[in-house]
Amino acid sequence: MATAKTNLLDLSRRDLEAFFVALGEKPFRATQLMKWLYHERITDFAAMTNLSKVLRERLTERAEIRLPEVVLDRASQDGSHKWLIRLDSGNCIETVFIPEPDRGTLCVSSQIGCPLDCSFCATAQQGFNRNLTVAEIVGQVWLASRSLGDVRNGNRIITNIVLMGMGEPLLNFDNAVKATDLMQDDLGFGISKRRVTLSTAGVVPALYRLREVSEVSLAVSLHAPDDALRDELVPLNRKYPIAELLAACKHYIADKPHRRITWEYVLLDGVNDSEQHARALAALLENIPSKVNLIPFNPFPGTRYRRSEPATIARFQAVLTARGLTAITRKTRGDDIAAACGQLAGQVQARGRRLERLAQLAS
Repeated sequence: MATAKTNLLDLSRRDLEAFFVALGEKPFRATQLMKWLYHERITDFAAMTNLSKVLRERLTERAEIRLPEVVLDRASQDGSHKWLIRLDSGNCIETVFIPEPDRGTLCVSSQIGCPLDCSFCATAQQGFNRNLTVAEIVGQVWLASRSLGDVRNGNRIITNIVLMGMGEPLLNFDNAVKATDLMQDDLGFGISKRRVTLSTAGVVPALYRLREVSEVSLAVSLHAPDDALRDELVPLNRKYPIAELLAACKHYIADKPHRRITWEYVLLDGVNDSEQHARALAALLENIPSKVNLIPFNPFPGTRYRRSEPATIARFQAVLTARGLTAITRKTRGDDIAAACGQLAGQVQARGRRLERLAQLAS
């Protein structure tokens, strides 16, 4: 029986050094290979000319560089870009690039579907299948970089990466951390740690663990200023209520000067968008270094929610600003190709009952 080949996209720099040592090679071979793979985007071992012919042949026998498959590549009228990426039979994920005048943000997925069942999110309605491998997470960045290029008009094209696509990254903890390490590694994608952001709905035990192993920026999907409403919108809140979530977030940025939490707040007409909600949110976040991203709801088929009116959003933002919070309203991008926040759906073969799976993952 043939031995399965190691997909080198699954390996961090340290893992890759250990892989070469196991082959009887020096650890510096990892540096050489990573430059070919991430800087030159070469996946053919035969083309890695500073490796010996013998080593290239051994790599061909023992290893592979296997990327996910792009099955749909769509550009929005506003310059946003979405890729539908096939991972295995019946399962696809979505990856989105959002250009801005001062940055280019790539939004990547961490799971096939999502087990959290947030009521306002299209991804949640697709169910859940499995966690992504490291190769499937960083493969999204690799494919987007190949498609977009590295530099345009003298500026880097992808400047920011957010794990804000399909899935809850902290329920795929080890692979998400290893993937973000590769995003920040100078031999990987070389993105600043302040420009790699992990978005979570609030898996509290994993937040404490994350502080010990990573320095990625943190975004938290809050969406409500009290437990009763958040229980309805974000069912995970029933397990980890707001007080526990805030304590974990404060711990995450403690003793880290100039770091703050980004709070994501989707505005739903008549649900969580009143001035009273805004005042409660401001009180909740008092004394926490924060930025609030106000996100106009992006509708999807079958939803019961509506987007808040622009005047309502403006009043909500004004209340937060008057109380000293940095609050911005995110401009809706890519909604003509269903690439806006909350619209990513992919193609998911759901497995099992969602809440049972959530309990298993959370434990």
